[in-house]
Amino acid sequence: MVILEKKIEGLSEAALSRFVSRAKRAVGLRGDVTLLVTSNAAMRSLNSRFRRLNKPTDVLSFPSAQRSHGTASALAGEIAISADIALRNALELGHSPSVEVKVLVLHGILHLAGYDHERDNGIMARKEAKLRRVLNLPLSLTERGKISPENSAKPARQTARPRRERTA
Repeated sequence: MVILEKKIEGLSEAALSRFVSRAKRAVGLRGDVTLLVTSNAAMRSLNSRFRRLNKPTDVLSFPSAQRSHGTASALAGEIAISADIALRNALELGHSPSVEVKVLVLHGILHLAGYDHERDNGIMARKEAKLRRVLNLPLSLTERGKISPENSAKPARQTARPRRERTA
């Protein structure tokens, strides 16, 4: 399911849903993915609640609790993306906001599949670089981080660990 709380020019819910399906197949992720494209304010709230960081971030991934215990689930997880940060990054990097959202979706799906660029000695970065070429996307988030030291000052992209009381 795709929820566009904040619209992105050139990107419909249907088109984004098709891309999520393509990216899931490319990654080998099974189960449904719920995707929310929202504002910086909403992302700040999510980041504060689940990561205790009071700032917006570009993408958060919420793996299904059942999946993390080794059992398959109909739900692979949820991804939240900041439309505001996607727009800013797209302008800085010279591509469309719709393409930037797809880069963030791929990154989020890799996290749902269990990859963690902060702890895996480059495994996720290599996988993301390969898949972005397969999916015809520009530089991945992990590749950008290696190229520009200023990217390290940008909000971190991490997998959020929802608390048990989470209802959404």
